[in-house]
Amino acid sequence: MFREPSSARRGGIAPHKLLLIGALLALTACGSDDDPAPTPDASAELALLETTDLHYYARSYNYYSDKADDGVGLERTATLIRQARQEFGNTLLVDNGDTIQGTVLGSYEAQVQPLAPTEQLTMYKAMATLKYDAGTLGNHEFNFGLPYLSQILGGGLEVDGVDPKVGSKDKGPGFPIVTANVTSLKTGKPLVEPYVILERQLTAKQADGTTVTHPIKIGVLGITTPGILNWDKDKLDGKVSTQDGRDTAAKYVPEIRRKGADLVFVLLHGGMNAGGYAANMENPGYYITKDVPGIDGIVMGHEHNTFPDRSAKPAYTFEGADNTKGTVNGVPAVMASSWGKALGVIKYALKWDGTAHKWSVDTGNTAVEVRTIQTGSNPSTYVASDSAVVEAVATLHEKTRAYVASPIGSSDFRMNSMFAELGDSTALQVVNQAQQEHVANYVKKNLPQYAALPVLSVTAPFKAGYGSSTDYTDVKAGSLTVAAAADLYLYDNNTINAVKVTGAQIKLWLENAAGRFNRIDPAKTEDQWLLNDSKTGVQTGSSFPGYNYDVFTSPDISYEIDVTQARYNVNDPSQGGERIKNLRYKGQPIDAAQEFIVATNNYRANSSAPYILGTGKKFDIVWAAPDANREVVLNYVKARQNLVRTSDGAARSWQFTKVTTAGNVLFKSGKGELAVAQAAGLANVSVYRADDNGVNSGTGSYTVYRVDLSQ
Repeated sequence: MFREPSSARRGGIAPHKLLLIGALLALTACGSDDDPAPTPDASAELALLETTDLHYYARSYNYYSDKADDGVGLERTATLIRQARQEFGNTLLVDNGDTIQGTVLGSYEAQVQPLAPTEQLTMYKAMATLKYDAGTLGNHEFNFGLPYLSQILGGGLEVDGVDPKVGSKDKGPGFPIVTANVTSLKTGKPLVEPYVILERQLTAKQADGTTVTHPIKIGVLGITTPGILNWDKDKLDGKVSTQDGRDTAAKYVPEIRRKGADLVFVLLHGGMNAGGYAANMENPGYYITKDVPGIDGIVMGHEHNTFPDRSAKPAYTFEGADNTKGTVNGVPAVMASSWGKALGVIKYALKWDGTAHKWSVDTGNTAVEVRTIQTGSNPSTYVASDSAVVEAVATLHEKTRAYVASPIGSSDFRMNSMFAELGDSTALQVVNQAQQEHVANYVKKNLPQYAALPVLSVTAPFKAGYGSSTDYTDVKAGSLTVAAAADLYLYDNNTINAVKVTGAQIKLWLENAAGRFNRIDPAKTEDQWLLNDSKTGVQTGSSFPGYNYDVFTSPDISYEIDVTQARYNVNDPSQGGERIKNLRYKGQPIDAAQEFIVATNNYRANSSAPYILGTGKKFDIVWAAPDANREVVLNYVKARQNLVRTSDGAARSWQFTKVTTAGNVLFKSGKGELAVAQAAGLANVSVYRADDNGVNSGTGSYTVYRVDLSQ
């Protein structure tokens, strides 16, 4: 059996917060202190195994398309874990957060049919089959609120708005969850334990080939991104505070060492940004490894990237990030992608120091790798599924399939985002209408001080072809199920926010959105790509993803986008152009001082303000609703029942400023889908090349379209 640290002190896991589970294959709980010590020349091997950003991808399944998706899922990562345990004599398995949210499985248990306090989260049931040793909280652990988080952790969170008695300690994760930089304002202490010192029995070899076992103490410190206070402000404001990741590591690593840890690992739910340290930065991995001594390894996540990345174009190439050795500033480091697509492995060679009576790392023999579930030369071949994980999720899996297949309405038109950046509003208008109605009703009933202000709404094509040529919203005409309606709003963790803005700020908002487009030179005879995107266009400068391309679809708003102008610089207007022209409200030039309410989501209202309004600026948020945008859309469709193109999918608020170009302006989208553009009235779109031949994508599955900007 696993054994708790010897006392329930800070740095250990209090007894009521820890579910004791079965022994972990080779790295077992400590035995007696009378165990014989290894000889000075003893050595051992320890593999630190990491999953990160699982996002409730327990199964290799896409519930909205109701079909298998073998390229994701813990059911396949589990196979890699079991293989690693056969390969290495001692292993320690950790999870790096963003675990409980992301697929409809998580939403079902949190919102559709909420878990009873006596039930264990199904994701934790699946993880229990693998006997994790420790984990940390990601930012998405907070999406469903603190009461829910406390319940699924087994109760015990001492924070305002939470009954710590709700939850059953034997129905928690089954492994310690540690996070040091989220503090309860009620107690002034970390919301969960900041770290744990795991006591394990290490199997080692001596020079004569004999085997010996001896205790080892492993400190595990958890750190999450401080951005939770922005992204889930409505749930956390006034209840918790966050602290800087680097400074938190500097505070606790020496403490863990003083308490006897042989090894110290940091579980950072964050990635790496080496562009300059900033307090409370989102991705501080580079500066933790650079500025905090005493760390034997760091596992990272949040960014859904891979490190080390030994491909031709690795994600992290700055000084100090060694993709060959798998180190950052000399510290072994790993980031294992997301959604169960990979397992991070840091293999340590350990030596017994007979003088100090502790284990130390043989740094010259440390190896780091990311093992993917893809196997063999065929990119569509994956490791086998793990039956234990599949069985653990079976009941929820079937309930969820039935839920997403249930009908809620109908539509007489196809709602599609393939040409949303060219003006097709079919996948956007219903979302905007739902958000606008929801906010307008609330303002009328609860915010009389704003009742006279017009309410508008923005949304974006969240699925804009980045993943593949089928990575678009595509809801066919006819019966609308939960799955179909949910496809209109990708992110189930977004919640409604309403912000008060001026006409001038609406223009800034649209100028920011116009960063989605490259600057087009009318005189160039060469082909030019319209989108600033490494997958569906050509990236120029900082890529601007489709999910940030906000669009109004109200007949009250009209404007032009002039893509011949340079991108607007909100912090220094003299350094850029102005792309938004002829901005009007109800047919008249918009009054820069007029005030509006704009319905959006919590991420846009909080995190996007500096990019839209300028560095250091914030939106005036008049309502941070607890209601998920997706649920608002689902409820709107249920209430409307029948959607028709003329009133729900034909509004177009903008057009490109007309210009004749000497060369072709190209736009890459779904294969053979010109009819979608034509149905949306986009007569200026034609097929340029039926197949993109893998340009920018590594596949040949997109069609390249020509956009005539003179029409």
